[in-house]
Amino acid sequence: MKQKARKMKWCLTGFLLFVLCADVQLHAQSADIYRKIFEQNKINAEKGDAACQTALGWEYMNGVGVERDQAEGIKWYRKAVEQNSAEGEWYLADCYFRGNGVEQNYTEAIKLYRKSADQGNHYAQECLGACYSDGKGVTQDYTEAFKWYRKAADQGDEEAEFNLGNSYNFGRGVIQDYSEAVKWYRKAAAQGFAQAQYNLGAHYGDGKGVTQNDLEAYIWSSLAAAQGIQEAPHNRDFFASHMSREEIIEGQRRAAAFVPQKETPGASSNNFTTQANPTVVGTGFFITDDGYLISNYHVVKDAVKVRLVTGGGLIDAKIVQVDAANDLALLKAAGRFAPLPVAASRGVKLGGTVATIGFPNIGMQGFSPKLAKGEIASLSGAADDARYFQISVPVQPGNSGGALVDEHGNVVGIVSAKLDASVAMAASGTLPENVNYAVKSSFLLSFLESVPAVSARLKEPITADRKFEDVVKSAQDAAVLVLVY
Repeated sequence: MKQKARKMKWCLTGFLLFVLCADVQLHAQSADIYRKIFEQNKINAEKGDAACQTALGWEYMNGVGVERDQAEGIKWYRKAVEQNSAEGEWYLADCYFRGNGVEQNYTEAIKLYRKSADQGNHYAQECLGACYSDGKGVTQDYTEAFKWYRKAADQGDEEAEFNLGNSYNFGRGVIQDYSEAVKWYRKAAAQGFAQAQYNLGAHYGDGKGVTQNDLEAYIWSSLAAAQGIQEAPHNRDFFASHMSREEIIEGQRRAAAFVPQKETPGASSNNFTTQANPTVVGTGFFITDDGYLISNYHVVKDAVKVRLVTGGGLIDAKIVQVDAANDLALLKAAGRFAPLPVAASRGVKLGGTVATIGFPNIGMQGFSPKLAKGEIASLSGAADDARYFQISVPVQPGNSGGALVDEHGNVVGIVSAKLDASVAMAASGTLPENVNYAVKSSFLLSFLESVPAVSARLKEPITADRKFEDVVKSAQDAAVLVLVY
């Protein structure tokens, strides 16, 4: 199989500032959170805090919490650079490289990338390696590119690991070594880096640097295809043509169960660059009073770090166990919380009233919890999938992982998915209207049986009649906004 070298993608500067470099609590009801974060960062930046100067620069550059003003953003980046901030140097370098707020100047970008890289910033090290590889701002030098890729890769930078794999694969700056290429592709692929998964699958298919194995080739090609790598479906199908039905089923099972294992960044990466960048937002709900909670697997599957926005502030959570097949994830946070009881879903009837509390589209709708109410529209999901209820509850991105509760306030499902509009349009010529799905709670209870310490502490289901307002209150008390980094 032909292996495709990926064209370098320049480091990103944008992130959502949910986490302050100052000690400021975050409340779910704070509709003006961006402004408050900006104001606190400005106070600390004016006092000389270099991390907050960098954060303030980013806010001005991107118009977060304040009107967009690139000149002001560059000013604060420069102030951070004057204090030898590695992050400030990296962000300002990126501005010079792309001509963002300043005149494009590769020479100045290289100077700042190097200063940041010399301080151990792995993002800058990877960018500097890419500059040498592409001959941007410096004479093209694969040996020098290899050196900087290796420094960043040794800190767990997945893009650098991938580029290091390419260096070995194509003999750029180092003696060609397929075994070493496979080693570094594997490290990046294990973190979920799509291009590395594709290349690793191709190596297994060709038997280059590793024993030829169609099953492994199929698995990694499937993972790459799921992330949109254009050539990956062709490779996957080619490998499948050489496999037995049992091997294909095993490959599908292992691909579905794959969970990216993010490497901890090097010591040079502080909270500003590693914790202030939520990539996924969802909902979760507590099921025990000592901090065990549930969300969807697809919400947390690529997580390096998970944080929860609660009524008492922003807290960390860890992933305890996942069930990828049923889209479930068990997490744990420290503290005392108000949990919801979980009832078996076999007692749920068609037409039964259900509701959920979640955090949909927080960028447009705000951070306060939102109630959605509806009925059980079907006792099975798409294509009669028995794992799901179809619900008429109106849900949006951000509701994923929320508790679906019955009229007593018991969890009978976990909000999980919407009917894909493009698929429905292609199949029927019409857009779906409020066709959503929730994983049945019986699958959650089965999942929790594998964690006896949790299942033994679940609340007993409620059978007494309750006012709907009381049901909503208990669901709201248990719900949390889940931020995934």
